[in-house]
Amino acid sequence: MVYHSQMDTSQCQFACGLPFLPLKSRADHTATESRSRDIVDESLYAFRANILFRNFEVKGAADKLLIYLTLFINLCLKRIADTRVNKAGASALVFQLAHEVFKVPGDSGFALGGLLIPPVDKQEEGAFRLYVRQCREQAGQRLVEKCFDTDAAPSKYWLAFAQKRFLNKLLT
Repeated sequence: MVYHSQMDTSQCQFACGLPFLPLKSRADHTATESRSRDIVDESLYAFRANILFRNFEVKGAADKLLIYLTLFINLCLKRIADTRVNKAGASALVFQLAHEVFKVPGDSGFALGGLLIPPVDKQEEGAFRLYVRQCREQAGQRLVEKCFDTDAAPSKYWLAFAQKRFLNKLLT
């Protein structure tokens, strides 16, 4: 059974069809402070179950963000598995990965082209990039905390999912 997002998007702003859900973060960007479980926690919780599926029925706007974060977590795990770094190295690796220039809806080669709509102007594109960058950064940081029990090697139970492809797609 696929895990769908339980997040309420009724009070959220949107950019490119993606809801700006509150995040538990220390940075003051587009996201707001939240003490309860957020979309990043939900994505990490559902990752190992959802990664096994090739089909995912989108039941709400938050599912779109869940799909994007699942693909990003998969990309992080692939990079960690390929480089075989310790916890500090993995933290630096996922931070760099979160801040790389990434494709937005409307760009050729965007992995979720049929799911998200292209931005109508540069302001919407900027808001999308800012929020998604923050989500990527938070997902990467929390993944490293879950993936590494000690400073030595990553958990083989997390790295086992690095070779899987969610929805038969990859982020680039």
